[in-house]
Amino acid sequence: MGVMRFTVHPEGLLDPDTDSRHAYVSGFDGRVFPARIEPTPTQIEIRRMKSDSGKLHIAYPVEGFGRPVISTATLRESDEPYILALELARGRIVQLRNQLATWEGLGMNVPESFGDVHRESHSLFAQATAAKPDIPKVCELADAAIALSLKAAEILTSAYVRQRLMVRLKRSAQLPVSFGCGLNGKEAIQPHGEMLQQAFTSAAVPIEWKQIEKQEGEYDWDLPDQLVGWATDNRMLIRGGPLLDLSPDGLPEWLKQWGHDFFNLQSFLSDFVETAINRYLGRVRIWEVSSRVNTGGAFNLNEEERLTLVAKTLDVARQVDEEAQLLIRIDEPWGEYQTSGDNRLSPVQFVDSLLRCGVGLSGVNLEIAAGYNGGGASPHELLDTSRLIDQWSMLEVPLSVTLAYPSSAVPDAVSTSERGVQLESCGNDDQARWIDQMVSLLIAKQSVVGIYWSHLSDTARHFYPNAGLIGSDGSTKPGMNSFLKHRSGKSLS
Repeated sequence: MGVMRFTVHPEGLLDPDTDSRHAYVSGFDGRVFPARIEPTPTQIEIRRMKSDSGKLHIAYPVEGFGRPVISTATLRESDEPYILALELARGRIVQLRNQLATWEGLGMNVPESFGDVHRESHSLFAQATAAKPDIPKVCELADAAIALSLKAAEILTSAYVRQRLMVRLKRSAQLPVSFGCGLNGKEAIQPHGEMLQQAFTSAAVPIEWKQIEKQEGEYDWDLPDQLVGWATDNRMLIRGGPLLDLSPDGLPEWLKQWGHDFFNLQSFLSDFVETAINRYLGRVRIWEVSSRVNTGGAFNLNEEERLTLVAKTLDVARQVDEEAQLLIRIDEPWGEYQTSGDNRLSPVQFVDSLLRCGVGLSGVNLEIAAGYNGGGASPHELLDTSRLIDQWSMLEVPLSVTLAYPSSAVPDAVSTSERGVQLESCGNDDQARWIDQMVSLLIAKQSVVGIYWSHLSDTARHFYPNAGLIGSDGSTKPGMNSFLKHRSGKSLS
C-alpha cells in the first residue's frame, strides 16, 4: 500500500470536513487515484493501493484569494512527511512556469508586471527551502510564495484572455458563443423577461423525467410546455433537458422496482427519451440527453452499465431527430469523485469511450459548480480552469459549460439538493466577480460554444442553493449585470 504524509502548520489550518476530505491525488495523465485521506490537525495521511508518484490537490487558505484548490508538483512516496505549504508552493511555481513556456511558444506577449511578481515568488520559495527544518518559518515563507504565485497567475491568465479575445474578434465580429440560462419557473420569468432576453440568447428548459412522470404512465408537461412556448415566442435558442439524471435521486421513484432489471430499465429510459423529443420536435434543437453520467449513483449502476445506457439513449434520440444537437452533462470535470474508487474511467475517458462508439454525440456540457460540498468543488483558480478546458478540447468536440456559484451561505429552503455552501464568505458581489472572470476566460476558448448559468431564480425549484441571478426576494443580483455586460460586448472593449 502506498502512503504519503504532509505536515500541516499551523495546527488546525485546514478544515478536515471541507478541505482535507475533498482532497485528491492525480497521476501524470491527470487520472485521480482511489485513496483514503486521513486528516489530523497537524498532518494529512493519504493511503493508496498503488505506490505511483502523484500530485496532491487540496483547498488551501491563501491570503487575498480565499481557499482555492492548488496542487503540489509530482511527488514520490517518502518515509519523512512532506511540508504541505512548501510542496504547494513548489507545485504552483512549476505549473506556472510550464504554462508560461506553453503560451510563450504560441506567441503570447507576457506583461512586464508578471516577471517581477514571478521572480519574487521564486525568491520566497528558495528562502523557504533554505529555512528547513524550521517548519514555522518554512510555512510562513512558502505561504507568501503561494500568494505571489497566484497573483502572477492572475496577471498571466488575464493577459492570455485579452490576447485570445483580440484574435477571435479579428476572425469574427460576433463571437460564436451562445449565452444561456436555466429557466426554473414561469413566475420568475414574467417580471424579468426583457432583461433575460437582453442577457441571454439561449434558454435551458428543464425537461426532467422525475418531475414529468411522478407516477408511472401519468405525465405532466405543463411547466416545460409553458417554458418552451415562452422561449419560442421570444426567439431564443432552446436547450432541453437533461432528460435523464443518473445521480442517486435523479430518476422517478417508481422506477426503483426495475433497478435490478437492466434490460427493462434500459427500455424505460429509451421510451421517455423518445417521448420527450417527439413532443418538442422542431422546437427544441439542442438536447441534453443525460446528466451526471460520469459520477452516477442511480440504482447503483456500475460504470459499464452507465456507458451502455448513455450510448443507447443517445442512439434513440438520434433516430427520433436526426438534426438535433445531442449533449451529455459531465459534473466534477476535474475528476475528484474518483478518490472513492468506484469509477475506473476519468471524466475525459468516459466521454472518449462514447465518442469511439460512434453514438452521435454532438458535444459535451461541463458543469462547474464552485463552492458547494458533496459534488461541487472549492473554487479552482482561473489558470486551473483554463488548463481544464484545454484538456477537454483535445476531444475535438464542441464544449458547453454550465456554471453555478453561491451568492449566500445561508441555507436555501427552495433548493432540491442537500449541497451546502462551503465557502467561508460569499455574497452577491463575489458571485458577480466570479462570473466576470469565468465568462471572459470561456469566451476566449475556441472550443467553447455555449456558456450557461445553472438557473434564473432562487424563488423557484433549483439544484444549487443561492446560485440564481434573481434572489429569493425577487430582486436582481449583480451577476445578471455581468451577463448583460458580456452579451453586449462591453467586456471586450
